[in-house]
Amino acid sequence: MKRREFITLLSGAATVWSLAVRAQQANTAKVGLLWPGSGPPVSPRMESFREGLRRSGYVEGQNVAVELHYVQVGQQKQMADHAADLVRAKVDVIATFGDLTTKIAQEATNTIPIVALGDDLLGAGLIGSLSRPGSNTTGISMLASELSAKRLELLQTMVPGLSRVAGLWDPSTGPSQVGMSENAARAMKLKLQILEVGNREDLDAAFRAARDGQLQAVSVFSSPFLASLYREIIDRAAEYRLPAIYQWRAHAEAGGLMSYGPSLPAMWEQHGALVAKVLKGAKPSEMPVEQPTKFELVINLKSARALGLTVSSQMQLLADDVVE
Repeated sequence: MKRREFITLLSGAATVWSLAVRAQQANTAKVGLLWPGSGPPVSPRMESFREGLRRSGYVEGQNVAVELHYVQVGQQKQMADHAADLVRAKVDVIATFGDLTTKIAQEATNTIPIVALGDDLLGAGLIGSLSRPGSNTTGISMLASELSAKRLELLQTMVPGLSRVAGLWDPSTGPSQVGMSENAARAMKLKLQILEVGNREDLDAAFRAARDGQLQAVSVFSSPFLASLYREIIDRAAEYRLPAIYQWRAHAEAGGLMSYGPSLPAMWEQHGALVAKVLKGAKPSEMPVEQPTKFELVINLKSARALGLTVSSQMQLLADDVVE
């Protein structure tokens, strides 16, 4: 083959390759993720989200691109900037986590579909109803208020003579968890003291307030931000010898006394599957908001022994899993 013919062949191959790449890019769906944490979501969150997409036929790098944005919770201006960036990028769907992040995304666009994994989408006023959201937003509402109240019951069962409890609350999640937990505490004759943790620096002050107020246990309210601080919260709870209950199984497995809530991988996979439905043409305004149906109680016996607590055989039978 002559040199000129060879160069012509290479040039033609490059053109075909370029056209193929552009065609693939044109057929690639774009999903923007807004995560209210100071770092990327830790495992197994993103893996589960991608699995939800994959089971619905969307594979990252082939026919879908996932663009993750994360910020420190409370930095609303920064979050709004990220939401605006996704709107300018003309993503096909914005996936949000937490009620505040969803509200910020709604303020950025009323046309791009938003699929939320929220604490209480209805209570936060982000949707019109669970059955027909009526806007560009749908998703999963995790029954955060009801579960926060249930965790108080579990703490009372676990800790003999419990009368004073701290509720660690991220104010960006709204007041619904506080209100329902306070009602539950009154019914159980518990004194519930709400301790705000809006940023990482508030954590030490919250635990000092719990000590000074002679509080006997801690309930960690549902919040993506508080979940991102679980290792620090577990360490403080151990330091102050305060029994604590968390939202996710991983927190009990990491040394927390116990956890009660839905399956974290299942929630994120379900979130990815809902995003895929929207990519296929479903309208958020007509998609009923989904809720978890299965909840798991996990108890860490080693942490219980360190706190001088005895876990009854009845409580162990009630648990879905016991960490030795």
